[in-house]
Amino acid sequence: MIKRDYYEVLEVERNADSATIKKAYRKKAYQFHPDHNSDNPEAEEKFKEASEAYEVLHDGEKRDLYDRYGHDGLKRSGFSGFHGFEDIFSSFGDIFEDFFTGSGRRSRSPNQPAKGPDLRFDLEIEFMEAARGMEKEIQIEKMVYCKRCGGTRSEPGSKPDVCGMCQGSGRVTRSQGFFSLATACPECRGEGMRITDPCKDCKGQGAVPEKKKLAVKTPAGVDTGSRLRLRGEGGPGQNGGPPGDLYVVLHVKDSDVFQRHEDDIVVTAEVSIAQAVLGADITIPTLEGEDTFSVPTGSQPETLHRLSGRGIARLHGYGRGDLIVRLLVKVPTKVSKEEEELYRKLAELDDSSVRPHHKGFFEKLRG
Repeated sequence: MIKRDYYEVLEVERNADSATIKKAYRKKAYQFHPDHNSDNPEAEEKFKEASEAYEVLHDGEKRDLYDRYGHDGLKRSGFSGFHGFEDIFSSFGDIFEDFFTGSGRRSRSPNQPAKGPDLRFDLEIEFMEAARGMEKEIQIEKMVYCKRCGGTRSEPGSKPDVCGMCQGSGRVTRSQGFFSLATACPECRGEGMRITDPCKDCKGQGAVPEKKKLAVKTPAGVDTGSRLRLRGEGGPGQNGGPPGDLYVVLHVKDSDVFQRHEDDIVVTAEVSIAQAVLGADITIPTLEGEDTFSVPTGSQPETLHRLSGRGIARLHGYGRGDLIVRLLVKVPTKVSKEEEELYRKLAELDDSSVRPHHKGFFEKLRG
């Protein structure tokens, strides 16, 4: 069976942000959820299709791989698609907990460990750093568990009370139509507990801001929009859950020398008319430094010459792109008397019609 484009499945643009993708998936999941489509066998397949699309597009690394290489790229990386409802509800339970009730597997206890939020850091790098790869140190400020309370948010020795509104469940349920809707308890905000003696250091937040230095290593071939994932460097988890991840989004500066086209780079080399006609060995810039390039005899203006394997390293493949040398023939705007005479002789040999020589002011005086 041919897989549909994931963006088409969720009906979002290719540049949609994470919030838009999540909103689109919620809509599809609500529409095709098997709990209220028992008489529609196609609904379950559409639900699985939407879940698979969301699993890829909400994950920075998987989305980047899919954008570059499509379904085949994901398959080569080991991604095999939808793994079943247990996997979906365990990974994306927060999406369903607002509007579905039912079996325990589809709802999360307020005291159940939960992964912390992912964070983003935008990093600007030079063109050559992207082409060659580099390692940089960045400094971020993120929330970490409070040392005084260990993330419990309560003063050491005290315990939170059970919420009286939801009786510790963290959810309140109301009926709508033929199924029930569950929402987070407004009293305890879905936690099931109320902090009566908040920690003095974190003011009952369970976390405090902390500055941290991290080493970021980029492989050769990254480009603007490339994302690096630093596992465990995101926000702190809840109830002892693991921390989230930090996504470093790269922004590559333009080069004054090279123009990049995917994995190929273009460099413009100026040559004189004589060099273009007769051929010459000139010096050109490359990613490895200056090198010699042989201009073929009779080169025409705007001629492109491709040097295989001298371009950008392929980020998700093997080898490198090409270095394309664009020849720009310089036409002098001013010439000496001797140069003019030579050009007029060439015009006679070519039988080319040119303008006659115009005498300057001093030539006329001498005449």
